[in-house]
Amino acid sequence: MSSTSSPSRRAPIAVAMDAPSLAVLGQWSKAVAPVVSTLKVGLEVYCRDGATSVSTAREEAAAAGHPGIDIFLDLKLHDIPATVRGAAEAVAHLRPTFLTVHASGGAAMIEAAAQALPGTRITAVTVLTSLAEADLAAVGLQGPSREAVVRLARLSVEAGARAIVCSPQEVAAVRAAVPHDVTLITPGVRPAGASLDDQQRVATPEQALSDGADLLVIGRPITAAADPRSAAQAIATALAGAA
Repeated sequence: MSSTSSPSRRAPIAVAMDAPSLAVLGQWSKAVAPVVSTLKVGLEVYCRDGATSVSTAREEAAAAGHPGIDIFLDLKLHDIPATVRGAAEAVAHLRPTFLTVHASGGAAMIEAAAQALPGTRITAVTVLTSLAEADLAAVGLQGPSREAVVRLARLSVEAGARAIVCSPQEVAAVRAAVPHDVTLITPGVRPAGASLDDQQRVATPEQALSDGADLLVIGRPITAAADPRSAAQAIATALAGAA
């Protein structure tokens, strides 16, 4: 699958590959690649292992028979436009399907990233799912959270973002506010009965899809399981049944 394509027919799940080592990242990638559309390489892993983290995820997915798996490079870039442009150009050779920037960096910053990587879906992160209403007030972000998320989503799309990250609790409002071809990605997704960990604004996978999400970010409910592939398959089966 090219970097401009939408998630494949495998389950619309981006597995958060927050692995403690490259070896574990490779094991997880090979295990879940037959089930899910996307592998998400985040900031912690990328800071530790660099571009090798992406190549390992891609190679192990290919070894499992899925060379076209999407790569979600979740670096949440947030700096002046020139610096973000340079950072985006620095990862261009990795051909990520998605690359995250913080929407709060402003329109010029988002536009710089989009211009640097026209073949990648620049993905604007609105309000982190770890933040509650009191946290927004503490950092001076005008809320409530749903209004803040929709406001940032609109700004980001107008600046060239082609995907938006928002919590499941705002996804329906964002879906109504942005064009249909904008990919909506929801972290904070937890199967019924799963631990919330450090997430605040959450929903089940089935509810998030029903409300308009295109891609669900799921980490520990899959990667902390004794059998990550079986855990991913169970969620994928539940989503197919709900659909």
